This record gives sequence, structure tokens and C-alpha cells, in this order.
Amino acid sequence: MSDQTPDEPVDILLVEDNPGDVRLTREAFKSVDSEIEFHVVTDGDEVTQYFQPQLDDSEPHPDLVLLDLNLPSVDGFTVLERLDDELDYPPPPVLVLSSSSSADDIGKSYGNTANAYLTKPDTMPQFNSMAQAIEDFWFETAQHPSAPS
Repeated sequence: MSDQTPDEPVDILLVEDNPGDVRLTREAFKSVDSEIEFHVVTDGDEVTQYFQPQLDDSEPHPDLVLLDLNLPSVDGFTVLERLDDELDYPPPPVLVLSSSSSADDIGKSYGNTANAYLTKPDTMPQFNSMAQAIEDFWFETAQHPSAPS
């Protein structure tokens, strides 16, 4: 397994059940230089299904996961636990993107192997800045494990 930065288009799995937050996140990433392809799931159960091995390898493997904590049926903490327990390979970086700024939520997220914790911005310029910071660090600087073959 060799380390690498993601190739374009960068595949982001957005785990978010609020359509308004999905729209804001997509809009924010239009302000970055990288070409982004979003895959959206709205339920925690869908996340682990998304990572199940595909018979047809044409399904993209995400380069990054943006994970909300408050999800229907299975919350973000459980998603983090499942990814850590059920995958035979390292998941891509998982960034929690939550409206909560609770120290308990932050600690529990990192305790469950989140790679970063981001509080959802209040304004579009703040969303744009967050997207730019994610691009600068996670797409341009950080090394990622190879996608499973």
C-alpha cells in the first residue's frame, strides 16, 4: 500500500440528512480549485453499505468522508465504530462535520477514530473558508492510504 494524495476528481462521501446542509456543503466546495464529485448518503446504515465490496469495481472509493453526527437510525458515532470494526482496509479520512461544539462530542468522535472534527459554519463565507482549508490540507498536503483493490 503506497501513500498518495487524491487524484481529481476528488470523491467525497457526504453523510448528511439535512438537504440544506448538503446544498451549503456542495456550494462551498465549488469555491475550491479541485474538481469534487459528491456522493451523498442520508442515513448511517447507508454508510457501511457504501463501503461494502462491490462486484462491479466501477463504484468509486471515496477519498474523504464528511460525517454528520445526528443521523436517522444510526448516528455518526456508530458509523465511526462500524468503519473501524468492519473494514478490512483503512477507511479514507473521516472528518466529522457537526453543528455541535460539545467537548463530549468532540472527544467521543476522536475516540472513535475520526481524523478531524469541524463545527458547521454559520455563514457561506465561513463554509467557503472551511472548504478551502479542507482542500489545502486533505487534498493537497496529507497522504492517504491507497484505495482497496
